[in-house]
Amino acid sequence: MADSASKPHNGLLSPEEKEKLQALRHSAAHLLAAAVTELYPSAKPTIGPATDEGFYYDFEFEEPISENDLPAIEALMQKIVEGWRGFERLEVGADEALAMYANNPYKQELINEFAEAGEAITLYKSGDFVDLCRGGHIDGPADNLRHFKLLSLAGAYWRGSEENIMLTRIYGTAFFSGAELEEYLQQREAAKERDHRKIGQEMDLFFIDEMVGKGLVMWLPKGQIIKDEVEKLAKEKEAASGYLRVATPHIAREELFLTSGHLPYYAESMYPAMQMDDSVYYLKAMNCPHHHRIYLHQPKSYRDLPVRLAEYGTCYRNELSGTLAGLLRVRGMTMNDAHIYCRKDQVKEEFKAVMEMTMDYFRIFGLENYWFRLSKWSPDHTDKYFDEPENWEYTQDVLRGVLEEMGVPFVEADDEAAFYGPKVDVQFKSASGREETMSTIQLDFVAKKRFNLSYIDESGEENHEVFVIHRAPLSVHERFMAFLIEHYAGKFPVWLAPVQAKVLPVSDKFNEYAIQVAEMLRGQGVRVELDDRSERLSAKIRDAQQEKVPYMLVVGGQEEAAGTVAVRSRDSGEQETVGAEEFADRVVKEVVERKA
Repeated sequence: MADSASKPHNGLLSPEEKEKLQALRHSAAHLLAAAVTELYPSAKPTIGPATDEGFYYDFEFEEPISENDLPAIEALMQKIVEGWRGFERLEVGADEALAMYANNPYKQELINEFAEAGEAITLYKSGDFVDLCRGGHIDGPADNLRHFKLLSLAGAYWRGSEENIMLTRIYGTAFFSGAELEEYLQQREAAKERDHRKIGQEMDLFFIDEMVGKGLVMWLPKGQIIKDEVEKLAKEKEAASGYLRVATPHIAREELFLTSGHLPYYAESMYPAMQMDDSVYYLKAMNCPHHHRIYLHQPKSYRDLPVRLAEYGTCYRNELSGTLAGLLRVRGMTMNDAHIYCRKDQVKEEFKAVMEMTMDYFRIFGLENYWFRLSKWSPDHTDKYFDEPENWEYTQDVLRGVLEEMGVPFVEADDEAAFYGPKVDVQFKSASGREETMSTIQLDFVAKKRFNLSYIDESGEENHEVFVIHRAPLSVHERFMAFLIEHYAGKFPVWLAPVQAKVLPVSDKFNEYAIQVAEMLRGQGVRVELDDRSERLSAKIRDAQQEKVPYMLVVGGQEEAAGTVAVRSRDSGEQETVGAEEFADRVVKEVVERKA
């Protein structure tokens, strides 16, 4: 493999490049397990997958290890890999595999599951190390397996369940070249300062309370301000684009989710059923079934379509506690959700409009490093997909045509569509270097049959060719907020900043004038705070800078006499004196224009 296999093209990895990088990282996980079991013979290895950022392997150790032990493990990995000559696949029977792992209950559990499912039980050998594995490694000699780094330790429950034993997870990463590894490590160090959990705590934006529950975010006043501003933007954009706002309950009867197909297939990701006196109810994990029922509330003519229903709807998903990660993965989430019901001949126009709206949002927020992924069906796996080949080909051609027409960067991924239609994922390289799926635009031609969606066509006949576009360009509040916090490193533009200006009197003598300035600004709609502590001015300025306030307004005798404020900008560090009302007009203008 060439070094370019893992080199992103403007952040864009093709599916083939991504697969090669995943294979490299999965191979590095084997190498990690080989070193750990040699250094700690009593350690029990469990699973070690590749991830978007690297790899990890979970172990049960007799005695705890610390991050101080990672250099020794890494050094042994470098030594072991010298003798590796690729990966040899071995297929064995269940009894033989169970005997090999007689002292490892985790591997035995996996072996028994494979056997019950009728899967082949395969081992992969490299050097003297053998591991239970389905495959997915680099081909040939392990010459490329040189550029890796062990990063950290964490606790992780076996299979993500608190009911199971706590294991030790060792994280690492690997690349095809030393330059890429070094770039990643530098980016990672910078990312620590941008971590949304760190900044969120420093700026009092949100917290997660153990008494309330894991994965359930408590928004503090300043965080709620940012959320409200984002939602206000979305409502304005959607109103201008002909969306109709609706609101739906947080729960629904079992029958709704049986009709949608989420039960029983999605049941593990939903909260358990609630038996009520009239029926069985579930917390909703998605908004679409409710929206389908709203569409059906009144008959539709072909003239009524498209119908665009929008809602910031709160959903709940039963994520395993071990997978929760700040705002990035939560159990309660509020989505920037909408569903567009359109005729077949309207699909292209509506899909393009969603793309344009999505990219307009990114322009407003100053986001640039993104691309798109078109996920398609496979005619070779018809068991996985709704059986309408004509609609599959038509809709995929339409989506591809829009992407090409708009000239945006995109890749195609075969056999990755949802069972009910092709989709376009919006991929981002975050400020911390992670590749993430920000949101998805999903085409759906199955809902029409499950919910009997229809309209009356030009001939007066009932037509069931209703296509549904599911879209959430701003993802969920929680995930998008994490992204914004890290993107801006907490230095939000004025229109988003929880506190837009802070009035700093140079001494207590000028508190009265400072109060007048603050009240005037507040009356103009500016989010302002007054720092009237008996502290030195330098301390007040330092604290405001740490709070990342865009503007600091210093007021003293000269300012009071002239009705002005001395404005210090967070971004430029320069100071200028302007009229207090002139400053208010400036801030209001920045908010209206939503300058990034």
